[in-house]
Amino acid sequence: MARYALKVEYHGGPFVGWQRQREQRSVQGAIEAALARLEPRDHTIAAAGRTDTGVHGLGQVAHCDMDRDWDPFRLSEALNYHLRPHPVAILACVRVDDDWHARFSALERRYLFRILMRRAPATHLDGLVWRVNQSLDIDAMQEGANHLLGNHDFTTFRSSICQAQSPVKTLDRLDVRAVTGVHGPEVQFDVRARSFLHNQVRSFVGTLERVGAGSWRPDDVRAALAARDRAACGPVSPPGGLYLAGVGYDPDPFAAA
Repeated sequence: MARYALKVEYHGGPFVGWQRQREQRSVQGAIEAALARLEPRDHTIAAAGRTDTGVHGLGQVAHCDMDRDWDPFRLSEALNYHLRPHPVAILACVRVDDDWHARFSALERRYLFRILMRRAPATHLDGLVWRVNQSLDIDAMQEGANHLLGNHDFTTFRSSICQAQSPVKTLDRLDVRAVTGVHGPEVQFDVRARSFLHNQVRSFVGTLERVGAGSWRPDDVRAALAARDRAACGPVSPPGGLYLAGVGYDPDPFAAA
């Protein structure tokens, strides 16, 4: 049996999320069904992280075990053929050691969140951004974001159904930047950590949007964090603007792909 790492891109709109669910469309289920077309049997793949309904993947990583010794390029091409018409693509495929694991070997997860600032409804970007009507104060949002960096108890920014054993995580980066896009001005968030709690990034973004809109002060983010109370969190942002942008490994299995 041979193990392969897959770098996966997907549009999360049609799916209930990454994780396979009975009688519902999931990204995991679509890939496993494609694998079964190549080697007819039950397949179970493991991913670096689980994304929720409507959340997208730019660089999700998963691994699969195959009975045949496939050429990685031919495996990726065959999977992309059988994944049609699902909005899922295998960007890269490489052979890895049998003990390599997409989740447990990962050292970093990187998320991107996009806010589109314009009054007109999003058309081309519908479901791909969070549209807000007003301009946001980028500097104030970054000041608020800085309070979240480092090792903290993130109970305030954790979903009530989160299954993580501890709310303590280390946030390595939360950069807020302005981007001029063809469809209008955007705020983009670059968020990085070894691991995340359920809804943590969307809770960050929803809270920081309130800072950018002037409803919260930057120091209110520090107070919310210190409260360790879910009720102290700002509104949770919608899923459409969130992307699992990449996963870090050492060494990077895709470096030569």
